[in-house]
Amino acid sequence: MSREAHVRFREGVGVRILRATRLVICCNGTAEEAARQMRSMMTILKLTVNEQKTHICRVPAETFDFLGYTVGRCWSWKKHRWYIGTKPSQKRITRFRQAVHEVTTPRWELKTVEDRVKELNRMLTGWANYFCLGTVKHAYETVDAYVQDRLRQWLRRKHKVQGSVYTQYPDRFLYDQLGLVRLTRMQRHLPRATA
Repeated sequence: MSREAHVRFREGVGVRILRATRLVICCNGTAEEAARQMRSMMTILKLTVNEQKTHICRVPAETFDFLGYTVGRCWSWKKHRWYIGTKPSQKRITRFRQAVHEVTTPRWELKTVEDRVKELNRMLTGWANYFCLGTVKHAYETVDAYVQDRLRQWLRRKHKVQGSVYTQYPDRFLYDQLGLVRLTRMQRHLPRATA
């Protein structure tokens, strides 16, 4: 799902490094020296560093986003303590919500319910497969709630339903009868995801 390339180190003649390569350097108290060494290495490799996007972040006091994840201080409900970890970034959650909004707009009312649920399931599964590291529970709950709401609105418009959509289309109907994917249930089957 991400259009950003992961960092790969390659050797050989004529090796081309992708332009959109992202790099994070983790160090303990030597950030300025690491940044200086990185700039020196990039100069030798004849690569340019985007200085506007390059900065030093002091974790755990600060967080930073990298490849769709926010890296920083997270709370463990199981161990009741703070730790340095990852969670899906708010920007990626918002972007996914916009994509869900797009596939549940009135222009898709002529499509079948099965088609819309299949499209939403494809999107949800792909998103969950990418965002399966670290603390995902809150992000999954947020996305689930939004998808439920948008699908209910789409069903109301399609079938010209009056009254409460929650009564007409309860969770059981969406998940059991239509077969909508629920991320919070998928989380249990993801070995790397945590609450």
